Amino acid sequence: MQRCLQLAALGLGKTAPNPLVGAVVVWKDQIIGEGYHHAAGQPHAEVEAIRSVDDKSKLSESCIYVNLEPCNHTGKTPPCTELILEHKIPKIIVGQTDPNPEVSGSGIRRLRENKLEVIEGVLQKEALDLNKRFNIFHTKKRPFILLKWAETKDGFIDVFREPGQAANPAWITDEYCRMLVHKWRTEEPSILVGTRTAILDNPKLNIRAWSGKNPLRLVLDRSGKLPSDLNLFDQSQDTWVFSDQKKDSKKNLKYYQIPSETDDLEYLLNTLYKENIQSIMVEGGSELLSSFIQNGLWDEARVFVGPGSFGKGVAAPQFSHPRRSQSSVGNSTLSIYRNF
Repeated sequence: MQRCLQLAALGLGKTAPNPLVGAVVVWKDQIIGEGYHHAAGQPHAEVEAIRSVDDKSKLSESCIYVNLEPCNHTGKTPPCTELILEHKIPKIIVGQTDPNPEVSGSGIRRLRENKLEVIEGVLQKEALDLNKRFNIFHTKKRPFILLKWAETKDGFIDVFREPGQAANPAWITDEYCRMLVHKWRTEEPSILVGTRTAILDNPKLNIRAWSGKNPLRLVLDRSGKLPSDLNLFDQSQDTWVFSDQKKDSKKNLKYYQIPSETDDLEYLLNTLYKENIQSIMVEGGSELLSSFIQNGLWDEARVFVGPGSFGKGVAAPQFSHPRRSQSSVGNSTLSIYRNF
């Protein structure tokens, strides 16, 4: 099962809205086949693993390990339960059941109804953690919410700046931390900033220090006051703007009008869920980050603490949750917090 998880992780950032899945075929204590789900629309892990077995006659004497319950419905690919039954694989070992209502235990039931042995919950904690985005999306009916910020050792996220000032972003971390953040951007389908960050930092929110797919850019601009010459509006990658102002969409630039008397975050998250956006990384300023925290709308927070001090400035979000882990990255300390 550990090997399944290793294989599944290779699809991080490529499979959404599908889950991360690896599969291993074992015959007489030997691995004879393995595979993983490479990208949405491509063959599932079980298909890849079974295809890789040279001698298919061994399958009827084998067991297959998979970190997520085999699917039992037809989507872009046929159900994996059919393939397992077709090859008469007698034993299936599963890490976690599938929270997707289209599966939700039906795959395991079908296999057992056909007299196959199914063992559940092997390395379940690790399996659930690997597919945290997929699990939260289906159980909470909203995207997985990842908060990210950097603060100084005296607790500031930025110096005081006003729109129109020539002041550049005050870097707290070094290039190694920024490289890691760009890697994270390849792992999440969307990234969000607010009005103030969009104006003051004029970010591109793309991938420059890593290789991979650019995330969908999201900007929350309730009053519709963002100038049209910002990098976010260069139409170089998909960008969605949430505002109470009605505007026409253009190439790669889509506007969503927030209905009056509607909570911004609620509308944003509901829209992303309906659009099948599985996770969101919030890279906004202190005000936007704090609004997610105060509303309990977060699942993971990644916080860099740099070596410098500002003395005064914009305070970092108030955060008193217990730390899950801590590590050193470049010139900074990275702390991970969980809310699930």
